[in-house]
Amino acid sequence: MRGSKHEAPGAAGKSARPRSTGELRARWQKLHHGDREPWPDERLIARFARQSHAFAAWLETGEGPTALAQRIQHAWAEFHAGEFEAAIGHGSELGALGASVANKAAAVATLYFRGSAAQALRILEAAITRGEQAVELLPEYANAHYLLALVLGRYSQRISILKALAAGLAGRVRTHLERTLQLEPQHAEGHVAFGLYHAEIVGKLGALAASVTYGVSRAAAIEHFTRALQLAPASPIVHIEYANGLVLLDARRYREQARELYAKAAALEPADAMERLDVEHAGHGPG
Repeated sequence: MRGSKHEAPGAAGKSARPRSTGELRARWQKLHHGDREPWPDERLIARFARQSHAFAAWLETGEGPTALAQRIQHAWAEFHAGEFEAAIGHGSELGALGASVANKAAAVATLYFRGSAAQALRILEAAITRGEQAVELLPEYANAHYLLALVLGRYSQRISILKALAAGLAGRVRTHLERTLQLEPQHAEGHVAFGLYHAEIVGKLGALAASVTYGVSRAAAIEHFTRALQLAPASPIVHIEYANGLVLLDARRYREQARELYAKAAALEPADAMERLDVEHAGHGPG
């Protein structure tokens, strides 16, 4: 899930933070076309409260919906400006409501990272704990599941896919990606993550063992990648992860197609700091 370029979290790829809530709101659909994150306002908080008694009980112990909405919007503004450490900190203060922004920032920060491997694992372990809490409180929230799967996947890559398989992490990733797509069938990033899930296991175990042991396949990987590209054709990371997945499946067979996907990603206009990092990475071609 994403490539191997490393930069300092919170510093690389910064762009101007949206100057106002109105500006962030106006750009929201473009910024979140790939992950289908709903606009975090009082109506969203009220919807969550209706869906989850546990969340409603948590809500009663803290600030009102207006203040919470403003704080979560602020954390997302930090994320889109490339202030990933700040987004992790401010998002994590908001419990299940802030887990999505905090965990997406953690996933980016630990990828574009110059710190130690142990530090990256600590960031991801904290993100996994947040994600588990968010799924428990908000089981009908697609991105609670998606971002838990994402940080579990990033953690798996850090410790090695084979170790992750032995630890049973693959099943957890699959469970949450399947739930993501049940709740949001047009979740492009969920599809690309599921495609990469199939590709990584096939790449490590081989097609037969991967199919028998984990029920994954090359065909399913490509199906998810293709669907993701249909849903989000202007997303750099969808192109990049499609290319990475093809290389995992068969580097020789798909080398040219992977290069074409990287070239298309490098030519796209980034919508925020995260996409700027993705575009810069794509400019170097498949690694």
